[in-house]
Amino acid sequence: MPHTRYQSAHERVPLPLRDRTWPSRQLTRAPLWVPVDLRDGNQALAEPMDVTRKRRMFDLLCAMGYKEIEVGYPSASRTDFDFVRHLARSGAVPDDVTVSVFTAARRDLIDRTLASVEGLPRTLVHLYTATAPTWRDVVLGRSRQEVHALIREAATHLMRRAEEGPGSAVRFEFSPEVFNLTEPDFVLEVCNGLTELWEASPDRPVVHNLPATVEIATPNVYADQIEYMDRNLARRDSVVLSVHPHNDRGTGVACAELAVLAGAQRVEGCLFGNGERTGNVDLVTLALNLFAQGVDPMVDFSDIDAVRAVVEDCTRLPVHPRHPYGGALVHTAFSGTHQDAISKGLAHHAARARDLGVPAAEAPWAVPYLPVDPADLGRTYEEVIRVNSQSGKGGIAHLLRTHHGVDLPKAMRPDFSAAVQRVTDAGGHELTHEDLWDLFHRTYVAPAQDGPLTLADWQTRPTAPGVHEFTCTLVTGAGEREPRGEGNGPLSAFAHALGAAGIAVDILEWSEHSTTTGPGSPAVAYAHCRVDGVTRWGAGRDTSILTASVHAVLAAVNRARGSGA
Repeated sequence: MPHTRYQSAHERVPLPLRDRTWPSRQLTRAPLWVPVDLRDGNQALAEPMDVTRKRRMFDLLCAMGYKEIEVGYPSASRTDFDFVRHLARSGAVPDDVTVSVFTAARRDLIDRTLASVEGLPRTLVHLYTATAPTWRDVVLGRSRQEVHALIREAATHLMRRAEEGPGSAVRFEFSPEVFNLTEPDFVLEVCNGLTELWEASPDRPVVHNLPATVEIATPNVYADQIEYMDRNLARRDSVVLSVHPHNDRGTGVACAELAVLAGAQRVEGCLFGNGERTGNVDLVTLALNLFAQGVDPMVDFSDIDAVRAVVEDCTRLPVHPRHPYGGALVHTAFSGTHQDAISKGLAHHAARARDLGVPAAEAPWAVPYLPVDPADLGRTYEEVIRVNSQSGKGGIAHLLRTHHGVDLPKAMRPDFSAAVQRVTDAGGHELTHEDLWDLFHRTYVAPAQDGPLTLADWQTRPTAPGVHEFTCTLVTGAGEREPRGEGNGPLSAFAHALGAAGIAVDILEWSEHSTTTGPGSPAVAYAHCRVDGVTRWGAGRDTSILTASVHAVLAAVNRARGSGA
C-alpha cells in the first residue's frame, strides 16, 4: 500500500507541548456533557429526523439529565428552524436546560439563527469556522489573516444582534473547526480575541470548543494540544474549554478521556456515537466508563434498553449488539471459560452481600468479565449467560440452576455439556434455558419411564438397624419379574434387587436437592452408576426425594443398557 503518500501528525501541525502533566492525573468527576444528536448526529443520517422524532430525542435527553443540548442548525434547513421554534413556543425546555444552536460565521445565517431562538430563556449560540491550513487554502480560499477577520466580523455581528434581542440570556461558543490540524498560536490568537470581544466573565463564560474534526493522530497528541490550550488561554476562569472528538481512527473515546485529563471541562458527542464518517465521540461509553470507575456520570442510564430503543427509532440506525454497555449482547457470554467465571462470580457476590447484611444491589461489585452490574443498567441476569456451540459446562449449569432449580453435580457437568455440544454442533444455533431443560429431561430423566426396564410397583422398608429391603415389580421385554434386595439403605437395596434380576449395578455417586423452598417442593436426584461395566448418569424428579432417587438409578441403568446413552 502507498503509505508514503501520508504524513504523520507531527509533520502536519506544530506540537509545542513538551512538559505535559496530564498523564499523571485521574478522572474523578464528570465533565459537562453536551449531546449533539439533534444537530451533528442528525446531519449524519440518511433520513434526517423530522420534528416529531427530534422532539422524542430531545425529551429523552432531558429525562436522562443533560443540562445543555445542541438542538439544531436552524439556518441549514426548514426542519431545524421549525424545531427550534417548536421548543420556544411549546414550553418543552426544562428550567435548568440550556439550548444550543449552531451557525456558520455568516451574517445572514447568524440572523436566521437568532430569529429561531427568540423566546427561549437560555441559549448558547455556537459559531464555527474552519481554521486549518488545508481548509483555509482549499475550501475557503483565504489567508490566515483573512480567516481571522472573517471570524471576528461574524462574532461582532452575533454579539450586537444578540444584544438587540428581547431579554433572552444568550451566551456564545466558538469552534475553530479542525482545531487539531490548526497552528496552536493561531487558535490562541482567535480564541483569546473572542474572549475579550464577547466580554466573557466567570458568571458568563464563553465556550471555546476545540474539535478533533478529523482524527489524524494518537489520542495523546490531542491531549497535548488541549493541555497547551488549557495553560495558555487568556482569562481562563471565564472560558469553558470544550472538546468535540470525532472517531476517524476509532479512538474518539480515548481522545475525549485524555482531553478531560488535559483540562477540558466540557465534551460534545452523540449517544452511541452516531456522526458523519465514523462518528462522533460516544457519550454512552464515556459516561459509563466513569460509572464503572466509581464516578457519578451525572446522567441516567438505569434503563439502557429504553435509551437504545428511542435512539434507534429516531435515527433509523441499529446499535451494534456488542456496542459497549448498550448493545443487546454486551453482557452476554457464550464462551465456556467466561460463563464459568461469571457464574462463580455471581454466586460469590450473592454470598458477600449476605455476609455484609445488605441487598445484592447495594454490595460492592466484583464479578469477573462484568465491569458493571447489568442490573444497574436495567438489564436482567438472564442476558448474561447464553448457550451455543462455544459454551461450557459452567454456563450450562448456571442456566439450569437459575431457571429450573437444577444444580448439577460438578462430576455430571462434563457429561451434560457433551450432550449440549452434540446438539449445538448439529444445529449451529443457540439453546435457550427451556431448550436446556428439555434436553436434560430427555437425556437423564425420561429413560426411567421410557427405557427397557420400568418399575410397575416398588416399596422399601427397614428390616433391622442399618438394613433396608427393596421389593418391586420389574417390567422387561421378557415380561415381569419380582426381585428382592437388601442393603444398608434404600438405593443399595434397589441395586441388590436389580442384581437378583441379573443386572449388575454399582452406585458410584449419588446426590439430591430441592428445586425450590417450601413444602411440596420438587426434588431432583442424580445417580452415577456402573451397569455391567458401563458407567452412566441418570436423574429423577419428584416431590418425594426417595422416588426421585430410585428413578435416577433406573434412568442410569436404562441409559447404560442402550436407552438414551
